[in-house]
This record gives sequence, structure tokens and C-alpha cells, in this order.
Amino acid sequence: MSVARLGWRAVVVSMAGVGVLPSGAVAQDADDLLPPPGLGSLRQEDLAVRLDGANVEIRLMPLDELILRLLAPDSYRSLHALREMKAAEIHGSAERFGVMEPVAFLVTVYGKQEQAPFDPEQVVIISRNRLFRPIGILPITPLWNQQRVSQRETAAAVYVFETGIAMLEPFTAEYVGVTSDQWTRSLRRIERERARIASRQNR
Repeated sequence: MSVARLGWRAVVVSMAGVGVLPSGAVAQDADDLLPPPGLGSLRQEDLAVRLDGANVEIRLMPLDELILRLLAPDSYRSLHALREMKAAEIHGSAERFGVMEPVAFLVTVYGKQEQAPFDPEQVVIISRNRLFRPIGILPITPLWNQQRVSQRETAAAVYVFETGIAMLEPFTAEYVGVTSDQWTRSLRRIERERARIASRQNR
């Protein structure tokens, strides 16, 4: 198992200690698209978008409730709790830009060598031919503010983007010339999982 994967799981385990609030956060899409919590089976690794740079590996995980509800229960609870814990900061960052329905991602950086620098502002998303830069970056781990990670170290933050990133359509993630269209493959998993949950509900 790669060091990066261990780092990813370490962040998830640390977030599991956050107090979980009752489910029911409002999704950005229509209510009829929102599956009930507790029925998903996907892993975060199934949906996270990876950007493999020379010195660091970056992963982006959507915190949209529509996506989170497709995760296995433990992963859903930890990420839903993270979103709830950061809700006031997310909306505070958005309101400064007049954004009423922000889009949030968990962004995790893994060091591939000693004292590898990273530039948080260079993580961007391209959706529907539009470039989205973060309007808010909310650190989770103390290492984030150093903007430098050593090999096997992990730094994490919640990124806030303005409205417009289409979660159920392909988008491209980019960091300093490294791009990933991995979300296109994730959408196929999302479609299959939604169909599986719907079939289970209709039994």
C-alpha cells in the first residue's frame, strides 16, 4: 500500500473523532436526487480526484451531500461531520464574495520528498469550460499553514468554491500544470451506486 494512501486514511481517521451531527444537510441538487444516508458502499478512494505532482500528491474529495451519501457509512459520517463542523466558516468565506451556495472540497496534500513545497492557491477546477479558483481555504491540519510537507507527511484543508461546479458532470482538476479528468470515471461509479441504492429502496 502506498504511503499516500496511508496518509489519506490517517486524515479520515482523525476526522472520525469529530462529533457527528444529525444527517439531513441540504444538497445542492434537487431533493429527489438525494439518496438516504447509510445505504452507500463506495470508498473515498473510489471518488477522490488525484493530482500526482513531482513533489506532492494532491487529492480532492467533494463534500457535496449528494456525493457523500454514496459513501460507506463510516466514511459518510466522518466527512459529513467535517462539513458540518466547517459549515459556518464555509458560508462565511462564501458570503464575502456574495456566494449563497458554495461548493466545498476536502483537499489533501501528501509529501513525496523531504520539505516539498506546495502552493494552495494553485489548486483549481474547470467545470463547464469555466475556471474556478478557491474563494476560501480552511486549514484542518497544522501543517497546512507551513505550505511544505516532508515525505510521508499529510496536510489537509477544506476548499470553498463559488456556485457553478457541476457535481454530476465531468470536471477537470489542475495543479501547476498537472491535470486530472478522473472525475469522469468517478461519475460512472456514482451512476452505478445510485442505481444500486434505488434498486434496494424499491425492493
